[in-house]
Amino acid sequence: MTLVEEPTTADAVPEKEIGKARRRKEDARLITGRTTWTDNMVLPGMLHMAFVRSPVAHGKITQIDVSAAQQAPGVIAVFTGRDVADEQGSLPCAWPVTPDMVNPGHPSIAVDEVNHVGEAVAVIVARSKVAAQDAVELVDVDYDVLPVVLDMEEAVKADAHLCHDHTSSNTSYHFVFDAGDAGTGADTEQAFADAEVVVSRRFVQQRLIPAFMEPRSVVVQPQGDNYTLWSSTQIPHILRVMLAMVTGVPEHKLRVIAPDVGGGFGGKITPTPEEVVTLLVARRLGKPIKWTETRSESLMTAHHGRDQIQYIDVAADREGNVKGLRVRLLADMGAYLRLITPGIPALGAFMFPGIYKFPAYRFECDGVFTNKVPTDAYRGAGRPEATFAIERIMDELADELGMDPLEVRKKNWINAEEFPFTTVAGLQYDSGDYEKATQDALDLLGYDELRAEQKRRRESNDPLQLGIGFSTFTEMCGLAPSRVLGSLSFGAGGWESASIRMLPTGKVEVVTGSTPHGQGHETAWSQLVADHLGVPFEDVEVLHGDTAISSKGLDTYGSRSLVVGGTAVVKAAEKVVAKARRIAAHLLEASEDDLEFSGGKFSVRGTPGTGLGIQEIALAIFAAHDYPEGIEPSIDAEATFDPENFSFPHGTHLCAMEVDTETGFVKIRKYACVDDVGTIVNPLIVEGQVHGGLAQGIAQALYEEAVYDADGNLTTGTFVDYLVPAASDLPHFDTGNTVHTAPSNPIGAKGVGEAGCIASTPAVVNAAIDAVRHLGVSDIRMPLTPERVWRAIHEGGDGGDRASARTNAQAADSSDAPSTAGGLQ
Repeated sequence: MTLVEEPTTADAVPEKEIGKARRRKEDARLITGRTTWTDNMVLPGMLHMAFVRSPVAHGKITQIDVSAAQQAPGVIAVFTGRDVADEQGSLPCAWPVTPDMVNPGHPSIAVDEVNHVGEAVAVIVARSKVAAQDAVELVDVDYDVLPVVLDMEEAVKADAHLCHDHTSSNTSYHFVFDAGDAGTGADTEQAFADAEVVVSRRFVQQRLIPAFMEPRSVVVQPQGDNYTLWSSTQIPHILRVMLAMVTGVPEHKLRVIAPDVGGGFGGKITPTPEEVVTLLVARRLGKPIKWTETRSESLMTAHHGRDQIQYIDVAADREGNVKGLRVRLLADMGAYLRLITPGIPALGAFMFPGIYKFPAYRFECDGVFTNKVPTDAYRGAGRPEATFAIERIMDELADELGMDPLEVRKKNWINAEEFPFTTVAGLQYDSGDYEKATQDALDLLGYDELRAEQKRRRESNDPLQLGIGFSTFTEMCGLAPSRVLGSLSFGAGGWESASIRMLPTGKVEVVTGSTPHGQGHETAWSQLVADHLGVPFEDVEVLHGDTAISSKGLDTYGSRSLVVGGTAVVKAAEKVVAKARRIAAHLLEASEDDLEFSGGKFSVRGTPGTGLGIQEIALAIFAAHDYPEGIEPSIDAEATFDPENFSFPHGTHLCAMEVDTETGFVKIRKYACVDDVGTIVNPLIVEGQVHGGLAQGIAQALYEEAVYDADGNLTTGTFVDYLVPAASDLPHFDTGNTVHTAPSNPIGAKGVGEAGCIASTPAVVNAAIDAVRHLGVSDIRMPLTPERVWRAIHEGGDGGDRASARTNAQAADSSDAPSTAGGLQ
């Protein structure tokens, strides 16, 4: 890929920036570490915190003895949950998906009861981090241990033990979407009653850990009754609002800064107990306070993702035409509801039909409490779970009918000429061409040659079998239209804000409310502004992540940065040009209607060689010696953009997988994907986002799983046990793009941050099953460890070792209960 690093003089007309594969401006400081991470910060008089955490998953706190810790060297104070009970409030949940949803409340430090291993029960404040951590061992806590709730299928039974004794059941909510009732589809039960073929499956989305590169860290500096909080967060603006609501610190007295943040993947999208406690302790002591987690602490206590049991039924006729889809989910909330915990499966509800023209559809979900760490957003947030289910069941339908999996998909997907298309779930898909993306991906993969090789291997009974997996997907991005979020009871909007400041020297400051944590905003936003204002790329500086600088914003998640945040930048740039046009007309003594704007220069139509650059206008308006009557001497501008619709990236991902039937070892032979993400601002950034997403989606299929033992202990609490793939574990990716612009924003972008993660998991699993389906295998539990693959081939079932399942002891009592036994053997 060609990299463009051409210097541009102030007098030259800049080349078009959108579409250039520019190296990211921010990479030099990020890669070399010459930047500010939260944990780098050292303030005068700063104290350090460490948490005392529960070793039991469920129990009453009967006594806490902190006397020894209080006397330890360097310790300044020790606080228990009772010490802060009147001021800590409850961590917010912003998404009550049903009116009767049960929210048990979530104290930042447990007061009377703990509900998962790792829950904070006390906090040590000391002069050094080491002193604080040493004193943790001196706190003596007595627990009255209670029964542990871990298995969702057991938890929803009438006689189940309760995760919270003040609730009547372990069900937080029951959410239903029925297309027949909504008027977007036919009657689902009738569709199934009339169907010639019904295929039913049970799929398990294992629990995952975001495993971001930079652990969470918080620093709070009090200045009188004002507070500055630095945090490794994705959501400085949302965090500010939530902390003000929880702690009572007035919002205008609280400044939140997200410095450079080393990854998030949804794992830093929620206000955390540690952020609340750090602010409370700083307020109590009037001193700067710092907390940084250990990696084990991160894996054990930061929120997790996925964790669903999916019951999927598809109805069809004998020719492979789909007639109806039913989905029932059990979604693990964990012990508490974090910011958007209950909304994750509800968001995914609208994507289970995928790219297919289902006439009838019904979705229902139970949110279930267990004594585990809470779940919340993880890259894709509901969309990967839905895509996995629909792409797996389409393969199962094809097998039932004796049809090619691609043929079944083609027979049922939305055709290019049918866009915009309103789905049975009520979404209006904007644009695309699934046929084109699929054909391009088939060509990249070398599909026909691989199918021929697969046939030869099967005929010769080769121990090393070959399979090809499909994932033809779409997703809803650009979260989100505020009115739609409101209709779903979400507690905030989906708009985004930006402002542009034209400096006297012609340089440009762009302030964005969309806060990056590795996505390349500073580069892409500079390209957008360079094109729309006609200024050199190098003359644009992008500011973000500080609520005192960027006062308005809703931050970064849900592939919304470019689609919503970037559009706000473009809208602000258009206002700058409109303001500058009035000044230019005045200075050129011409009518505004007679001016043309191109390459950063206003000129009078029909008068070549005369004109005024927008950077010159910035200096002229700074001097303010000569400007039109009745306007303010400024061409700065601010814009807020709220989209009318989501955007819908799509693509086809293909995986060729080798499976050793003697050992269960699997290896990706080839991976090809063609994505349509609308307008591509920077191909290099897009390719990087796709590669990163592929790594995480493949990791779910083959490597990652958070495993709890029968007592609720996380047995994958280090990177020795929780397997995150290295670059050497991943194949070469053959990638391509089709481009169908999104009509919902002027850039035409659709979003790319989650595409690879959403599409790759079913492609990999379908490939592995395709390799051994002729041996009687129809499912393999993720991750596809050698042991599970071998068991599925030689013992049947999904490969889970139910006899030794570490998730909970009850799993052995039910033939269909899930197992999370695994890890690479």
